[in-house]
Amino acid sequence: MGSGYEGSDGDGTSDFSRRGIRTAVTIGLSPLYGPLGLSPNTRWHASVTCSNPGSDLHCSAPKRSGKAPVPAKKKPEKVVNPLFEKRPKQFGIGGALPPKRDLHRFVKWPKVVRIQRQRRILKQRLKVPPALNQFTRTLDKNLATNLFKMLLKYRPEDRAAKKERLLKRAQAEAEGKTIELKKPIVVKYGLNHVTYLIEQNKAQLVVIAHDVDPIELVVWLPALCRKMEIPYCIVKGKARLGAIVHKKTASVLCLTTMKNEDKLEFSKILEAIKANFNDKFDEVRRKWGGGIMGSKSLAKSKAREKVLAKEAAQRMT
Repeated sequence: MGSGYEGSDGDGTSDFSRRGIRTAVTIGLSPLYGPLGLSPNTRWHASVTCSNPGSDLHCSAPKRSGKAPVPAKKKPEKVVNPLFEKRPKQFGIGGALPPKRDLHRFVKWPKVVRIQRQRRILKQRLKVPPALNQFTRTLDKNLATNLFKMLLKYRPEDRAAKKERLLKRAQAEAEGKTIELKKPIVVKYGLNHVTYLIEQNKAQLVVIAHDVDPIELVVWLPALCRKMEIPYCIVKGKARLGAIVHKKTASVLCLTTMKNEDKLEFSKILEAIKANFNDKFDEVRRKWGGGIMGSKSLAKSKAREKVLAKEAAQRMT
């Protein structure tokens, strides 16, 4: 390595190598400036002490002093009220109670609830034929509210009302009075009874629940109503229909006659129901349902489409 020292003789040897004294040396590192990232004009100034005259020169450069450290900014002292002492909670054994967590995913739900949820997911994933898919189209909320208000006016009598009516009738017969027996206008219920009324063309409106289980009990009823040209509608749900006739559930209800004061309102409801169900029967019976994938499957399919699109773009270029 070529080097030139300040205060050297003509032959390149330094004075201090002979005399063993402290002096300043300038070392040119021209061959090494490339790997070290230095320019060719870079020169090092170092203080060297030779303890043994005549031996090989071993020198080391002092560390370069960097910039002076920036004084750290003093944070303003936070004013602490001595009345309120900080007491951090310890959540170890025997310590504070841990915060409440959302354990919804770890709940062991009843079997009925699990079956309901699994059935709902399967109906979304699998292809559903039109005959079953039509029960997902229900009457809109406003029209359903008006319909149920109308049905509540024609509720059949409950057990207490029937007992009271028969008691009054027995008392009147015991007194020798004649009673006019007038047949009440009420909602008809029961699948066999409603089917008979439809076949006899006596029903004016048929109301079907959307969540009948098994669905095979009523899956043929819309086709029968259309064939007999009787207005029908599908509503939510069987418990709501059952409340009208004092039962837990009811799969189907129907109206046969109507009071004169309610005929105008009833005709408007019938027109809206015909437009939503009877007139759209041909359209509904061709429409399949289901085939809705979950979020994970949709994400995978989108990623696959991106990869295929990228490969197609590379082929074009």
